[in-house]
Amino acid sequence: MRAGFVGVLGRPNAGKSTLLNTLCGEQLALVSHKANATRKRMNFIINHTFDQKEAQIIFVDTPGIHQQEKLLNQFMLQEALKAMGDCDLNLFLAPVYDDLSHYRNFLELNNHKPHILLLTQCDKVTQEQILQKIALYQQEAPYFASLFPIHCKKHFDFTQLLNEIAKHLPSSPALFEDDILTTSNMREICKEMIREAIFENLSDEIPYQSDVIIEKYIHKQGINEIFAKIIVQKESQKAMVIGKNGECIKRIGKNVRLKLERLEEKKIFLRLNVFVNKNWNKSKEELKKIGYDFDS
Repeated sequence: MRAGFVGVLGRPNAGKSTLLNTLCGEQLALVSHKANATRKRMNFIINHTFDQKEAQIIFVDTPGIHQQEKLLNQFMLQEALKAMGDCDLNLFLAPVYDDLSHYRNFLELNNHKPHILLLTQCDKVTQEQILQKIALYQQEAPYFASLFPIHCKKHFDFTQLLNEIAKHLPSSPALFEDDILTTSNMREICKEMIREAIFENLSDEIPYQSDVIIEKYIHKQGINEIFAKIIVQKESQKAMVIGKNGECIKRIGKNVRLKLERLEEKKIFLRLNVFVNKNWNKSKEELKKIGYDFDS
């Protein structure tokens, strides 16, 4: 038996959350075409059989590796660096269109931790282009344990990749029960689903200047009742989140409710309210209230 933690790293929008949703078969991680959607680490648990052995792989989704001065972005980089240092193995996702600069930046941060290089979005280019990019990365071959070209469309077989990951994990009994997909609780999953709906339904700065607090998550027989508030920085943003005649917030609520009902397999009552707090992301104290704990 092998078991261990695997950090999933890369620049913003490299496809980290999409990969993990694909591997676990559920839409649990926030996915958006906008960069820097993921703000906190989230664990995904995959049980895998290889060479007649059992392995439990705990993937750690992380924010994209980037440098910005804002406090929240500093927290996000801190989350990625924690995973990079704490995990037994790292995966670095490199979109096939990228040059090698992001990977070389990762190498400077990685401090010789074993890692596997994943060339992502390979369904969007020709086989010749993939081979050309692999040849470029071979310049860095002494640093990575192996390289895999992948994509997350239907019918892609991840068996070989999972086998390779399992080989690098330490000998250990399973760390979690077999039927657990994530260590995140339903409050955290619900928060990410609401944030994802905000990213899907609102453009420009609002997704980046907003966050979500789950005030109550009440489990009842046959139905769960959830009360959440969306925090924005400006009155004009509040009006946009609500929308004309409440259409936007109704759309957000319906989107989240349907996903939760499918996941929980029961009825969901969801109430969303919108509040203005112009300073919610301006201090570590305010960010801590929302769940972003900085290292001291």
